[in-house]
Amino acid sequence: MKIEDLGYNKNLEKYRKQNNLDVFDIGRVILEHKDRYVVKTTTTEFDAELIGNLRFTAESRRDLPAVGDWVAISEYDKNKALIHAVYPRHSTIARQAVGKSAQIQIIATNVDFGLIVQSVNRDFNINRLERYLTICNTSNVEPVIILSKIDLIEEHVLNKLLDELTERIKDVSIITISNPSNIGLDKITSILDKGKTYCLLGSSGVGKSTLLNKLSGKRLMDTGKISESIDRGKHVTAHRELFVLDSGSIFIDNPGMREIGITDNSSGLDITFDRIVELSQSCKFNNCTHTSETDCAIQDAVENGEIDSDSYTNFLKMEKERAFFESSLEEKKKKDKNLGKLIKNMKKQRRQNKY
Repeated sequence: MKIEDLGYNKNLEKYRKQNNLDVFDIGRVILEHKDRYVVKTTTTEFDAELIGNLRFTAESRRDLPAVGDWVAISEYDKNKALIHAVYPRHSTIARQAVGKSAQIQIIATNVDFGLIVQSVNRDFNINRLERYLTICNTSNVEPVIILSKIDLIEEHVLNKLLDELTERIKDVSIITISNPSNIGLDKITSILDKGKTYCLLGSSGVGKSTLLNKLSGKRLMDTGKISESIDRGKHVTAHRELFVLDSGSIFIDNPGMREIGITDNSSGLDITFDRIVELSQSCKFNNCTHTSETDCAIQDAVENGEIDSDSYTNFLKMEKERAFFESSLEEKKKKDKNLGKLIKNMKKQRRQNKY
């Protein structure tokens, strides 16, 4: 295996030399368990941990390694290594951490394509698809929608779903598949490139791990049997993991996500809802909220059917979440700054009392 087979490129090599990291080995994080990592190199896989300085200087979760990251490592024992630095990321797929205000959860890094898998029998939800598209667009990750389990519904029902989908979502590739019959798998393999990283996104039980096993020709991930009562696969994947397939493409499998919280990703919303954003420039008021103002171009477009009403409602909800996240983040930064000043003043006062 060559380092390029893991996705390494000239930009990373340039950074390595400019920052004197060529004294360390290069590896890619393929698995994360709290504060421990599995790092893959061209020759082996290391059980790795952070050096103390990297751990204590990290200002947020973004500064710590995640699955997909390139890291500088040094071996200190057989199959054990220390992580000295994290290389810059060209993309970061993230969502708002569940139950934690103003905090993000990194899903995967250095991803080229986001494969958004949604089953057509029970999981189909265009609002949720728009959320996945937004976090992909925010990260400059090219999205591909994969509709699975098409063998479980009638053809006319599938065609109706596709019409609804293409009416709301434009310029995004859509592939329909059936894992048991292999329908559509050839269309997925036709878009896969050697050295590119593909991240599987979607809810539990939609067939992400089964799809990965099919594409690899191996049993890389455990999969659950379909429940006869709900026509859904059981949730099995419990962690994120990166795999290099024999074809040369690189995959990151993820646990199913029930919530796709929006963070500070206005750019992603602008891309996902580009027509709505474009029309907003024609509103009478610059600070139009697109809810109750007169001469609102977006409300007019909804009324005359130019903009789908469900998509409009989803946009407003996600924009509200984004604004709330940003305000919460600013409040958190302010509190952290004030706490830092308080600690600094306390240390200064102790020094004065000492002398």
